[in-house]
Amino acid sequence: MNTYSITTKAIALLLTIAILFSGCASTTLIQSIPGEAKIYIDGQPVGKTPYSHTDTKIVGSKTTVKLVKEGYEDLYTSFSRTEQADVGAIIGGLFLLVPFLWTMEYNPTHTYEMVPIAEQEQPATPVSQTQDDQSSVKFNKLKELKQLLDDNIITQEEFEKEKAKILEAK
Repeated sequence: MNTYSITTKAIALLLTIAILFSGCASTTLIQSIPGEAKIYIDGQPVGKTPYSHTDTKIVGSKTTVKLVKEGYEDLYTSFSRTEQADVGAIIGGLFLLVPFLWTMEYNPTHTYEMVPIAEQEQPATPVSQTQDDQSSVKFNKLKELKQLLDDNIITQEEFEKEKAKILEAK
């Protein structure tokens, strides 16, 4: 009878812990316009849009997203676990301090509109534009590209490829 009581308590404790930590998960649906874009989460391929993403990251954690579709410019973005309050975790935090790490969750959906490559092309540079203006534009594009690399939104290989395109442009 004593063993039965200990086993029951152990099972109850395990179930409580499982329920507590399952409540720490947050889910969001990632969609793209147009649909069926390849999606990379934190640099790892995970499928195509629409994609349901679930994780147990703590408040303030950032998740990077890359969407790729033929005929469209690659889209780099991110979202963080600071978008919406989780009432259950807040109440749980009153009893145990640990749930306060998961008091925020993702919005239910994230929809990103991809831009066709044809719309990304720049018009011909006017003859009146000086060499300094062109250098300034290249410098700003390289600076933005470097920031994406530093934030781990793009890989070193992607950085080098895009840098070569920028430097080759006239």
